[in-house]
Order: sequence, then C-alpha cells, then structure tokens
Amino acid sequence: MAGAVAFGVAVAGYAVYAKTSPRSDWASPVDLRVYRDAGLIVRHLRFYHPHRASPLYDWSGSGNLQFTYPPFAALLFTVLTWAPFWTLWKIWAGVSIAALVATIWMTLGGLGCRRVLARLGATLLLAAPLLWSEPVQRTLYLGQIELVLMTLIIWDQCQPDRRWWKGAGIGVGAGILLTPLIFIPYLALTRRFRQAAVASGTFAATILLGFAVLPRDSRAYWMDGLFYRGSRTGFIGWEGNQSLSAIITRFSGSISAGRPAWLVVAVLTGVVGLVCAAVLDRAGHRMAGLLACALTGLLVSPVSWDHFWVWIVPGTVAAAVYAVRARRAAARWAAAGLAAGIALVFGAWPTSLWGEYHAVGGFSKGLIWAPPNTNPGTYFRLGDRPGYAEYHWHGLQLLTGNLYVLTGIALLVLLVAVAVGAVRTADSGTGRLTPAPAPPPPG
Repeated sequence: MAGAVAFGVAVAGYAVYAKTSPRSDWASPVDLRVYRDAGLIVRHLRFYHPHRASPLYDWSGSGNLQFTYPPFAALLFTVLTWAPFWTLWKIWAGVSIAALVATIWMTLGGLGCRRVLARLGATLLLAAPLLWSEPVQRTLYLGQIELVLMTLIIWDQCQPDRRWWKGAGIGVGAGILLTPLIFIPYLALTRRFRQAAVASGTFAATILLGFAVLPRDSRAYWMDGLFYRGSRTGFIGWEGNQSLSAIITRFSGSISAGRPAWLVVAVLTGVVGLVCAAVLDRAGHRMAGLLACALTGLLVSPVSWDHFWVWIVPGTVAAAVYAVRARRAAARWAAAGLAAGIALVFGAWPTSLWGEYHAVGGFSKGLIWAPPNTNPGTYFRLGDRPGYAEYHWHGLQLLTGNLYVLTGIALLVLLVAVAVGAVRTADSGTGRLTPAPAPPPPG
C-alpha cells in the first residue's frame, strides 16, 4: 500500500507538472523525432534517392541532429511512424515509465526477492523517487530509448541459464545501440560461452539484416566508419557527456589533445571493470556483476550522455536490497547511505538552485547542469574551439560539471574493493570462487 501511494503521488506530480508548465520545461523529444524520421526514411525514401550514398545518414533532421544508430535500429523505428508525433510521444513516455517499473521488478527478482506482494510494494516504493532521477527525466524529456534498452538487457539476463536463447536480448540491444556490446566479453569472462555466442550471433544477424534491407546505409555505417565517429553525436566535451572521454577532453582543452590519454585510460578501466564484474558474478553476486559491467561501459564509452546513466536505477535498487539484508549495522547503514547518495547525486533538481529560473528542461536538470555549457549547435557549425565554456570551468564547477563520471569512478572503485573482499573470502579449500546460482524464472 505504501508503495502504491508513493508511486501514485510521483506519477501524479509528474502529470501536474506537465499540465501546469510550458511544454519546453518537460518535453522536447528531439531524439524521438530523429527515431521517427529514420523510420520514415526506411519506409518512404530509401528507394527514391538512387544517387545519394546514404539517405539515412545524410539526413540532417531537426536541429542538425543526425541519425547515429545502426541501420537495424532504423528498421525497428518504422513502428514509430504509424501515429501522430505527439500521440507517439505520450505512448513512448508511458512505455518508458513502464520500463522503469519493470526494471526495478526484475532487479529485485534477480537479487532473490521472492514474495510477490513485498516485491511489488518495494518496486513501486523505489520507482517513486527514481522516476524523479535526472537520467530518467531526461530520457522522458528527449524521448530517448535508454530505459527500454536497459529493461531488455536485464530481462535477458534474468532468464534461467537453461534457455538456449539467453543472450539474444543483449545482441538485439547492441544492434540498436552499440554500447551493450560490453556485455559480450563479460559473458565470456563469466564462462557463459553459449550466451556470449548467442549474443554475438544475434548482433551479427542485425548487421546482416541491415545490409539486406538498407545496403547503402549499412555500407556507409559499417564500412565507411560512421559507427566510430563520436563527433557525429555532438561535442565530446559537452557538459551532457559524462564519460571518461568527456572529462579528459574537458581537462585537455581540445578533443585531439585528450584522445591519446583517453585510449589508455579507457583500456585500463575496461579491463579492471570487466574483471571486477566477472569476480562478483562468480562469487554469487550476479546482479552486482551485471551492474559493474554496465558501469564500465558507461565510463569507457566515448559518449555517455546523462540519460545513458539510467543504470543508476537498478544500482540504487541493489544497494537498497543489500542494506536490508546486511547483518551488521555498519554494513546496513553504509549500503543505505550508498542508495540514498546515488538518488541524491542523480536527482532532478529545480534549476532555480543555480539561478536558472526559466531554463529549458525545467525540473529535469541535474546538478551537472549548474556550470555554464556550450550551445550544442555551435559545435556542428564551428567544430572544436578553445573558447568553449567546458574548457574553462574552475573550482566547484569542475566537481558538479563532472559529477556523474566522478561518481561512476567512485562506484567502480567500491565494486573493485567488494570484489577483492569476495576473493579473500572465497572457498579456502579450492581457492576458487563459488559459482553464482542460476537466476529464478521471471515473475
């Protein structure tokens, strides 16, 4: 009952906020429009431009936002073209909120919560504040796909290991957005070779399907190198990018100056993060291992926009569950403080806190938006320039403007410490970690 009331109040508050505020404060679904445009191109334009190299990737779209996803994603986005745009956005917002609730439900199940009513109540109770986290609000604001992709991956990994198609969800997710590829080496390191093979095969099938239906666009994306051109998505050093690449770029003063250091740091972080995730998994903490892998992907990816950080939703849930189950008071308070700290750091706060009373995005702004930032359109017109605001942050601006990636680094260090502790407390007779049990059936 408490969970139902809390979640009802959170959703009602969002609805009231939307009704009483200008639309620009709570919805500017430019990314959803890019998805829909891609679907329209697949439906109507791919046969009508025989002389254009890539109808899909040449399209500049609204606000110079180009389509940056694989061709397979454009095929899926054709389903978004059958409804008027603002009707589509309402449907998409509802699907995203449902995905938020489903993610929490499945995370609790993956952590071993069995009692249905208690699990439902905990799901709704946790969904209430997490709906008002900044990554979730930005996902709704922009009409982004991250909540749905996260739900797909967690659903896939919460299936019993005996299901031969387990891993296909990761392959499909990687076919839509490349970042889920980080889970394939994670599956291999945890000795789930069949799942890694299924994920790899499914991803390869999405590429082949793209070539079969969109050969010119697929050639441009995969063979002409569009897939690794992070600059197509915008300014790497922009405030909204919360990755190691972004923070190194901002400290370096230019994109080219920061790239060599980022390559070294990204490789080291990727190795440490994946090994940490594998150790946690083999020690019996399968959900923690999955989340450690997701966190590693967020850090090492060239671009991790603020809405990519929706993975703090299952992360907060996991910390809350560990707090409830902790036997020692100190561990209980530490885990509870971690859950509360994540919720506060990634919360959506009134922009009036830093003097922006009519800022675009309204309540959907997190603390990372307190420092000044460069207009994203400037980069598309002028390229990299030393005068961009992010290159001149100082003092507290350096902390708040890089808050997500700094928090992510701290969380990874914490997870590494937990993994080292798991190794030390492993079975002393064999010297090996206890294998993780198979997850229960969904539901």
